[in-house]
Amino acid sequence: MTAVADTPQHRRALRSTAKVLPEHARASNRSMVLQLLFHAGPRSRAELARATGLTRVTISDLVASLLAQGLVTELGQQADGKVGKPGTLVGLDAEAFQIVAVDLADDELVHGAVLDLSGAVQERRTAAVGGRTGAAAVEVLLGLCQELVAATTRPVLGVGVGSPGVIDPSGRVLQAPNRGWYDLPLAEQLSAALELPVHVANDADTAALGEFTWGGASGNGLLVLTVGGGVGAGIVLDGALVQGNEHAAGELGHVTALDERDEHDQAPLGRPQPCACGRRGCLETVLSVPAMRRRIAGLDPAATDAALASVGRRLGIVLAPVVSALNLSEVVLCGPGELLGGPLRDAALDTLRERTIPVVSSHVQLRMTSLGEHGALSGAAVLVLSGQLGVT
Repeated sequence: MTAVADTPQHRRALRSTAKVLPEHARASNRSMVLQLLFHAGPRSRAELARATGLTRVTISDLVASLLAQGLVTELGQQADGKVGKPGTLVGLDAEAFQIVAVDLADDELVHGAVLDLSGAVQERRTAAVGGRTGAAAVEVLLGLCQELVAATTRPVLGVGVGSPGVIDPSGRVLQAPNRGWYDLPLAEQLSAALELPVHVANDADTAALGEFTWGGASGNGLLVLTVGGGVGAGIVLDGALVQGNEHAAGELGHVTALDERDEHDQAPLGRPQPCACGRRGCLETVLSVPAMRRRIAGLDPAATDAALASVGRRLGIVLAPVVSALNLSEVVLCGPGELLGGPLRDAALDTLRERTIPVVSSHVQLRMTSLGEHGALSGAAVLVLSGQLGVT
């Protein structure tokens, strides 16, 4: 079993951006209790009442309901040395349910896992994309989901999918050019086929959720850049995931990074190449994994380092105005470490600092993810925790 989760005190919660209506009070209170147990660990009923501001009667009612649902368990009496009868600790039962998580960022393989409620991976599976797009790509995804559901050993809380592209809150893929998906109700289709709740979000957003929840990243100014078959970014500012006007915040992969009129670095990078979005010279055409693999094929180590450094400089040019405008504190790279680490990362950071004032860039971290190449799987699990339990 491989664990992607850390201890409760290292988990971080997103700031709520929704107004709680009176009719949602019980659901909100339930989520508040679950969120506290998820992030802070086991607590007595009295401690839950003090921490949430809810009455002891309300807490007792909520805990009784959560015990009946199997989401929490009693862990014995609290050993605190205080006068009086010790309270009984209540904790989230991480093994009561399981989550199926899928990451679609890779250009060659669909990655999936079964996780428990603490984020610990129980099972991993992959499926080959084989160049499939459109409905055929959906069939590959559905087949892997069915295989993962069959591999579970506990009731399934839900399925979380991190997908490239612009995706609305209902899980509809508005456009994902690399997959050939346009106006596709992906969550609805998968949910109907699997007979389970399914939550779909942009893969970079899910990677940002994973990094923020379990990767120790700050929520004051975080950008997570996912590099696979395409390039995307998830952004967390002041504890809230940034969605944007048309749910397209973070679409840096389709920012022009190489222009016919731009002579700088033309020799190592060549002329602007066509992109799946229909334009030329997008960041994705130089930074995606397939593009980088083609660029370094057959090169000796020194030439490989030089080629990756050239890509890193382009990345730094694209990142500089974003980091400056948002005053980010961390940029996290998710993808193959042998391509993104080393010369590429170093050149991107140097370029970023050259193009921004020191008060903005002197303390910016540009690092590889702490969750491994497929950290988006842990973020996809957070999609389910949030959608089904209100835990973020």
